[in-house]
Amino acid sequence: MQYQIGSKVVYPMHGAGVIEAIEEREIMGVKQNYYIMRIPVGDMKVMVPMLTAEEIGLRDVIDEAEADRVLSEFKACPVVMDSNWNKRYRENMERIKSGNIYDVVYVVKNLMLRDKARGLSTGERKMLSNAKQILVSELVVAKAKKQHEIEQVMNDIIEAELA
Repeated sequence: MQYQIGSKVVYPMHGAGVIEAIEEREIMGVKQNYYIMRIPVGDMKVMVPMLTAEEIGLRDVIDEAEADRVLSEFKACPVVMDSNWNKRYRENMERIKSGNIYDVVYVVKNLMLRDKARGLSTGERKMLSNAKQILVSELVVAKAKKQHEIEQVMNDIIEAELA
């Protein structure tokens, strides 16, 4: 699939953003075209090779109705995590790598609750931060909201669940 300048896309493991340019670059002696993508959450700029964009998992951002379903799923999603840290970490990493937003919802919610209840190890805190960036960035782009607004909705859901 070919994207255009202005296309809203998700780059698995990084998050959602907008393609700002398509440029030819020479990297390690190989010239090819790249999508130049800005990810608003974390203000990152990413170059994605056009030839491998599909196999990397670049995809369209969900629409606003789907974003509402994602937030509903965040609220309804069951809290089930393995008590074995290693197994939990591996399972969560697989979910994040899948590029499926509902898998990322599961990881973010479960780690946010675990963090409030017991605290997280350094590795899991970093994973939560990364997964949250992926989830929040797509919801920010899909719903045209600010980062803090989306994070507040998520925090309110977590607080309500712990009350």
